[in-house]
Amino acid sequence: MSDLESRTRFEPAEVESRITERWLSSDLFHPDPEGTPEENYSIAIPPPNVTGALHMGHALNGTIQDTLIRLARMEGRRAKWILGTDHAGIATQKQVEQLLAREGGPTRKELGREEFTKRVWQWREQYGDTIVEQFKRLGASADYEDERFTLDDDYAEAVQQVFVTLYDKGLIYRDNRMVNWDPGLGSAISDLEVEELEVTDVIYSIAYPLEGGGEIVVATVRPETMLADTAVAVNPQDERYRDLIGRRAILPLVGRELPIIADDYVKVDFGTGALKITPGHDPNDFEIGRRHGLAEITVIGEDGRMTAEAGDYAGLTVEDARTRIVAELERLGLLREQRPYLHKVPFSHRSGARVEPLISLQWFMRMEPLAEPAIQAVKDGRVRFVPDRWARVYLQWMEEIRPWCVSRQLWWGHQIPVWYRGDPAHPEVYCGTTAPEGEGWERDPDVLDTWFSSALWPFATLGWPKDTAELRSFYPTDVVSTARDIIFLWVARMIMMGLEFRGEVPFEDVYIHSVIQAPDGRRMSKSLGTGIDPLEVIDAHGADATRFGLLAMSSTQDVRYSAEKVEQGQRLANKLFNASRFVLLRVDPEVEAAPAPSMAEDRWILSRLQRAKRATHDAIKAYEFHHAALGLYEFVFEELCDRYIELVKPRLDDEDVQATLLFVLRETLAMAHPIIPFVTEEIWSYLPGTPPDSLLAAAAYPQPDPALIDEAAEAAVERQFEAVGAVRAWRQAVGVPPGPRLRARLIGDFDGIDHGIALLARLDLEAGHEQPAATIQAPGGGAIAILQSDAVDLDAHAQRTDEQRKTLVAEIKRAEGKLSNPGFVDKAPAPVVQAEREKLERLRKELEDL
Repeated sequence: MSDLESRTRFEPAEVESRITERWLSSDLFHPDPEGTPEENYSIAIPPPNVTGALHMGHALNGTIQDTLIRLARMEGRRAKWILGTDHAGIATQKQVEQLLAREGGPTRKELGREEFTKRVWQWREQYGDTIVEQFKRLGASADYEDERFTLDDDYAEAVQQVFVTLYDKGLIYRDNRMVNWDPGLGSAISDLEVEELEVTDVIYSIAYPLEGGGEIVVATVRPETMLADTAVAVNPQDERYRDLIGRRAILPLVGRELPIIADDYVKVDFGTGALKITPGHDPNDFEIGRRHGLAEITVIGEDGRMTAEAGDYAGLTVEDARTRIVAELERLGLLREQRPYLHKVPFSHRSGARVEPLISLQWFMRMEPLAEPAIQAVKDGRVRFVPDRWARVYLQWMEEIRPWCVSRQLWWGHQIPVWYRGDPAHPEVYCGTTAPEGEGWERDPDVLDTWFSSALWPFATLGWPKDTAELRSFYPTDVVSTARDIIFLWVARMIMMGLEFRGEVPFEDVYIHSVIQAPDGRRMSKSLGTGIDPLEVIDAHGADATRFGLLAMSSTQDVRYSAEKVEQGQRLANKLFNASRFVLLRVDPEVEAAPAPSMAEDRWILSRLQRAKRATHDAIKAYEFHHAALGLYEFVFEELCDRYIELVKPRLDDEDVQATLLFVLRETLAMAHPIIPFVTEEIWSYLPGTPPDSLLAAAAYPQPDPALIDEAAEAAVERQFEAVGAVRAWRQAVGVPPGPRLRARLIGDFDGIDHGIALLARLDLEAGHEQPAATIQAPGGGAIAILQSDAVDLDAHAQRTDEQRKTLVAEIKRAEGKLSNPGFVDKAPAPVVQAEREKLERLRKELEDL
């Protein structure tokens, strides 16, 4: 305790590293794989990219998950927070390629696949644990002893097993289909990795001559793709073109005959109502082409340049080809109009490049059979979204789900377990978890989409496809907490894969947390200069303050970052530490913590504690973290520290008071621990009778005791605080400083709370019938008579009041005169007149109050 005596303030930087080491050395975060998932509690962390560093989204979600895990652990459940990182195929390969470029050494292609992959593994060994170490700074009680990586050997076995099984079922197949080609990345990407951005392009109206005379005019923003046109489509209900259906147009610059076809997709009111059909370069045209059996011509290659099919334009960039084609159309007199056109264009979320729709030979997954049971799981309540509005978003996407392009043209990732040999056009194909026997086999060079392996995270991290004790004990998990932007990329796919390969949903709850924006409402971004580094916040205010602030500002809506909430958390940690120090340095270490109420305020704090325990627990369980944090603040700061401890200071020598104080402090620390773990763990170590190796993180969460709920005591003490508030308000109103003690007499029934009123309101209570200098009505009934003393100068107060009254009367008269003047009311702007009316009402209210 002498150590505590020398510590006059809470120092997070000194405490946090020491406490973290105690936690990690205890094996508390690594539960034995025993029992059933119903008895246990588990969360699988959304695996951060191995390239990543802790950002504010990680900090918020990490705090949310840790709060849930710590509460479950304190409730006596084996709580496993499954930890690991994602290999992040695109991001990691890009990072290592940039590193090679900075070193001035060989490029990826010069190194070759095997050597480049070795370099990536070396990079991962050097930098891959950065974000995991940063989670420790936050106080994350994850299972660090069982850290997983989506490319480790056991995980790779799971990924290959899933691919082979789905392939054998016919759900994974290879096909030439339209994909989103990312020229910046040199790979196909999924629909969910594409973002639509508004761009102003030029829309060109081009005349296509008709066979036998005449012309049909089409409109396009991409004239370079006309070289791959295979038809012109019109709506069958469009009277303008009904007679042209079945005829042929001649493709300018190429001379190819194009059938004029009818299709309901064509919008009559868009452009000219005639649509050039380019199945090789537009996803909608691709579908039209498949319906009508049209040829699929590709004139733009994967390198972003025109192919040999483009004839004279082969080898040109898309932009150069467009310029030359437009010039040639103009020379031929076929360009009817060109004008600016604002529309949405697909861009890669990965590289930022404009997406090029291309027909490419890729691996796809048929999703409908997997989606049906995943839809039902949400509809029947086996999976619950919080807030529930996200269930509707999930269901709408799932009910319209499309095939998933799962192959990527990368080297870093899970290489597709398929081998070919023989004729490249019609090869022999082998798919398996081990390489085929025999000569001449070549493995497919592509890797799987990172989200394919991430979809297995809840069960692959626990040892599947082996039947491990961890899998039996901790799958399914209890909740996944994540942001809305990966509901489709990750959450939906985990549900589908969990049902397909484990026969159970992977979690019961999906909590969609808010996105924390910059203080000005923009998104947090390094490039925009709006990012806030959570590690810097921890350095400045401590991890507890950071955690509290993030929880307090969280919501079901997006929120702006609030430095004030973090500072509020810092005040809470300091207040709790200082109040605990005050108590612990004054109580007898032999006194046993127990409720021993002897006065109304003792029964009051015990009753309020029971309500706070229930409210905090229930708010966390309901994912209402802001209510949990702010409710905790109110109880600790206002009720425990500013009220109860102040009330019992004169009675601190009383063993019953000490026992009650220690009991309340002990229960408060345990209640607060899931939210602010460091300061509570530190104070816990100083509680009398606490063994040196005891950890609050392993203690039981305090349960509300209905026997200690005392509504009468709560009502009485609240009445006491109302009376104190009335006296303080009167002091301020009449100009009596808060410091001097005042002679006073209580009028009415204040039995049991009179000493508290006297203590907090700084009154010296007397009996008798002396005429009061002033009488203050207590809101809960009764009154406080203030007796004459040197501290009370009511004559001066009356003089000040009279002067205030005269000023208000004059201001009211002036405002009334202004508003009765038609010249002002009729001619002044309406907002000015309204403001004057509101001012008059405010002045009248001030006079009434005075």
